[in-house]
Amino acid sequence: MNPRYAALVALVALAAVVVVVAATGGDTADPDAVAGAAQTSVSLSGPTDRVEPDESPASTEPQAPITSPDLPDLGVHPELREISGWLHSDVTSLEELRGRVVAVQFWTFGCRNCKNTLPHMRQLYADYNDQGLEIVGVHAPEFSYEAEVDNIVDAAQDLGVTWPIALDPGKRTFHHWQEGSRAFWPRIYLLDRDGHIRYDHIGEGRYDEIDAAVQALLAEPA
Repeated sequence: MNPRYAALVALVALAAVVVVVAATGGDTADPDAVAGAAQTSVSLSGPTDRVEPDESPASTEPQAPITSPDLPDLGVHPELREISGWLHSDVTSLEELRGRVVAVQFWTFGCRNCKNTLPHMRQLYADYNDQGLEIVGVHAPEFSYEAEVDNIVDAAQDLGVTWPIALDPGKRTFHHWQEGSRAFWPRIYLLDRDGHIRYDHIGEGRYDEIDAAVQALLAEPA
């Protein structure tokens, strides 16, 4: 390389460094600041369409509607066995709820996963109870303190559970509905207006799917 040309290149490079240092207030340039300056200089030669994560434009694509899951007819629900009492209701059986869509949830108030589902259950009740949905929480205790009725009453109040609660202290209904070697908290079944099981979900989540299933069952002819 021509020595005079090399000297000119070095002088230009030194001037660029001085500009960056001056832009940062005279202190030693932070590597990120230098990188930012380099990116800015590149952008001046043409748009790069670089968007910061917190500046991402809102999508203009239409949102796909939530479709209802398959709702096969699994037959009439099993009976409730050895229910010792009911809270928040004069109902004493699921048969008395014929003509309504019913969400039966197996839960116990000390179960973290059960508690995590309750905001959604409260929303379901608020949105659809006056349209024909009823919720029955079958309370099946895991530990002895969860079988005490006073503790269930207090927990229901604290957790905002206002729908009917069927008390299953011996877990006879819990195991009758969930035959086999394993049974689960929480578990939700959706019953149609004729008392047939049409949907079954174990655990947390799938809240949009549950909403869509409830809407579909409510839309079925009575």
